[in-house]
Amino acid sequence: MFVSSKYRNYAEQVRDFRVYEDDVWIVTFPKSGTTWTEEMVWLINHDLDYETARNSKKRIFICLLFYPPPTTRFGAIADRYDVDTIALAANSERPRQIKSHLLLPLLPRQLWTVRPRIVYVARNPKDVAVSYFHHCQTLVGYRGDRGAFFDDLLNDRITFCPMIQHVLSFWALKDEPNVLFLTYESMKRNLRGLLPKVCQFLNKSYTDTQLDELAVHLSFSEMKKNPATNKHDMVQNTLKSNQREGAPLMRKGIVGDYRNEMPEEYSERFDQFVAEQTAGSDFKFDYE
Repeated sequence: MFVSSKYRNYAEQVRDFRVYEDDVWIVTFPKSGTTWTEEMVWLINHDLDYETARNSKKRIFICLLFYPPPTTRFGAIADRYDVDTIALAANSERPRQIKSHLLLPLLPRQLWTVRPRIVYVARNPKDVAVSYFHHCQTLVGYRGDRGAFFDDLLNDRITFCPMIQHVLSFWALKDEPNVLFLTYESMKRNLRGLLPKVCQFLNKSYTDTQLDELAVHLSFSEMKKNPATNKHDMVQNTLKSNQREGAPLMRKGIVGDYRNEMPEEYSERFDQFVAEQTAGSDFKFDYE
């Protein structure tokens, strides 16, 4: 399990973190539709309050725990991440919506005794790899090239790896009543069709017209314009701090972009890697 060296100082605090039954946890491997899912769940749980949803200063999304890895290619940016996300989460007003990229064994123990609602989202590893590379260049100060980043992912040397086991551990829990397992690709294919399922899981009910409006709000074009989700100011401040130029947080939001950015050699290596890692599992990644 690959996490920042800083994590050693927090591991037991995270494992002992107090969980409440009215929490909603959103768990993903990075770049798997986390912000999209956060927005969807928040709105469903807050009576479709679009006014607040569009105001980044009126709400706080809680992230437990996101630190960059201490490798030379990432420079010294890890030392500048000093937000105590554990205290922030613990002291937040209930009901809390908490996201995490941590592997299942690293998450709070009480998740499996208190059993709050957990929404897990998986995305195909090739698109994750491309998106994660751009993300780390823009926000984490990654200095390596694309090939080096893909190599590190394939060898589980990037934060929150192992990537495939991250997904499979939650796939094994998909039939638990407090777990909703979604895929990025199914959300892209027919988000409007999935919304009733998500509402039912969250014990909420809306009219067809309201769900139509929600689907529009959650479209990539609208999300990219929304300052509460595109995080433009945060991205620009980070780029300035890193003395870098980079892409916006929300770049394309499509399925299959790896075909444009991943060399065939790496595409084949990812195919082999995924086949080996998923051997014996009935889970299949969706690339369309």
